[in-house]
Amino acid sequence: MSTLLKSTEVPVSDLHYITAEDAIRCFKDGTLSPVDLMKAVIERCERVNPLVNAITNRFYEQALEKAEQAAERYRTGNNLRPLEGIPLAVKELHPVEGITTSWGSKIFEGVPADRTLPAVQRLLDAGAIMHIRTTTPEFAHCGHCHSPLYGVTRNPWNQEYSSGGSSGGAGVTVAAGMTTLAEGDDGGGSIRMPSSMCGIVGYKPSYGRVPGLLLDTMFESIVHIGPMTRSVDDAALMMNVMSGQHPDDITSLRDSVKIPGAAGTSSFKGVRVAFSPDLGYFEIDPEVARNTRRAVESMAAAGAIVEEVELGWTDIVYDAWVTHWEGLLATLAHQHVPEWQYKMDPFVRKLIHKGMSHGAIRVKQTEMVRSKMWKDLSPILSRNQVLVTPTIALPALKAQHQNDDPNFNINGKPVDAFLNWALTYPFNLLSQCPAFSLPSGFSSAGVPTGIQFVGRPFDDAGIFQVARAFEAVAHWSATHPDL
Repeated sequence: MSTLLKSTEVPVSDLHYITAEDAIRCFKDGTLSPVDLMKAVIERCERVNPLVNAITNRFYEQALEKAEQAAERYRTGNNLRPLEGIPLAVKELHPVEGITTSWGSKIFEGVPADRTLPAVQRLLDAGAIMHIRTTTPEFAHCGHCHSPLYGVTRNPWNQEYSSGGSSGGAGVTVAAGMTTLAEGDDGGGSIRMPSSMCGIVGYKPSYGRVPGLLLDTMFESIVHIGPMTRSVDDAALMMNVMSGQHPDDITSLRDSVKIPGAAGTSSFKGVRVAFSPDLGYFEIDPEVARNTRRAVESMAAAGAIVEEVELGWTDIVYDAWVTHWEGLLATLAHQHVPEWQYKMDPFVRKLIHKGMSHGAIRVKQTEMVRSKMWKDLSPILSRNQVLVTPTIALPALKAQHQNDDPNFNINGKPVDAFLNWALTYPFNLLSQCPAFSLPSGFSSAGVPTGIQFVGRPFDDAGIFQVARAFEAVAHWSATHPDL
C-alpha cells in the first residue's frame, strides 16, 4: 500500500486492534477472554472519544455482563455462536428496542425505539455485544458527520478532517480501536465514504442480500445495511450472519450468502479487472489518483488482467441520485418541518423542500437514467469480474464541511459540495451491484484514501474473493492512527 506519510505502526498485539476472527480463535484456545477484550475496548473508547466525538450512547455495564456470559460459554464449549463475545458498535440511526434512536435529530431526541433492526438483531443473536452507539448526521442525509444533536465527528488520523458520513461514528470507532465490529447503512455511500476517509473496510451488499426495514417503505432500493471492519474476513463474518431472507421484508433475497473463511486462498492471478479512474465525469485529487493507480498496478503485478474503461457517464447520474434522495427525504420527514424547522440542519430543510417539488415524471425519469447506466456497465462487467475506481475524489472533507459551500473545489474546479465528490452513489442507483471500499494509501495530510471495488449483480461471494486478494497485496492491517 502506498503511504505518502509515514503512519504509526501499532503492534498487532495491541488488544483493542485485534480482529474478530483472531479474537474468536483466542477465545476458543483460552489465550484471551471476552471480558479482557471488552475492557480494553471500553478503555479505548473513554480515552479516544473526547478527540473524535464518535459515541452517542454507552452500555458498558451491560456489555461487561454479557462478556462474562460469553466467557462462560467458551469455558464450557456449550452453545457457542458465530460472533460470541465480540464488541459491536451500532449506528444511532438503527433502531434497538427500548434505546433512543434519534436519527441525529432533535425531533426524536430521547425517543426509544419499539423494535430492533433485523440486521442488528441477527448480529446480537450471533453473540456480538453492543457496547456503544455511533454518530450520524441528521437523517443520515450527507457524506460528512455533524448534526444539531451530536456536533462534529472528527477523523481519527487528523482531527482537522471529517470522519465522512453518514456512518461516520462507525468508521471512526473501527479505525481507532474503539470497537471490533461496526455496522452502517449506505444510501449514497454512507458506509463506503467514511470507510475511505477512516482507512477501514466498508461493504455495501447487493440490494436485498441483507434485509432492510430501516425505513417506512421496504421498497426503497438504494439503501443497504452492511459491515464496517478492519479486515475483509471480519466483514465476511458479519455478512454470514446478517444476510438471508426475512419474513417482514419482501425484497430480501431468499438465499443467505456464505463467504468462505480462508483468507489466504485468494489471488489476482487471471482475475479480469476493469479500471475507471474517474467514472467519466469526476474531478479527482492528484493524491487520490496516484494512490488508486498504484493500487491497480499492484493488482496487475499480482497477476490481474487490467483493462482501463470508459463508461460514458455524465453529471446526469448525479442529478438522478440527488432527485431520488431529495424525494426520499421529503417523503420521510416533510411532516416535521412546520414544527421543527428551526431546530433542523438548514441543509436538511433545503433537501426536503426541493424533494416536495419533484413531480412524478421527474422521479420516474431517474429510473430511465439507472437503466441507461446499466446498459453502459453491463458489457464491462460481463468481461471483467470487478470494476475499480477511487472511492471518493479527495482524501477527506474538512471537519466543518458545508454541503452548500459555493467555493468547494477539486483541482481548482468547482464541484457540488453536497456529494459530487463521491464515486459511490452511482452504485446505489445500480443497487444490485455489491461494492467495497478498501484502504489504498495516505495523503500528505495523513488521512487515508480509499479504492472502490464494484462487483457483478448479486455476486457477493465473488467480490469478497477479489477484496481478499487486494488485502493480501495492500498490507494495511498493522497501520493505525496515532491517538
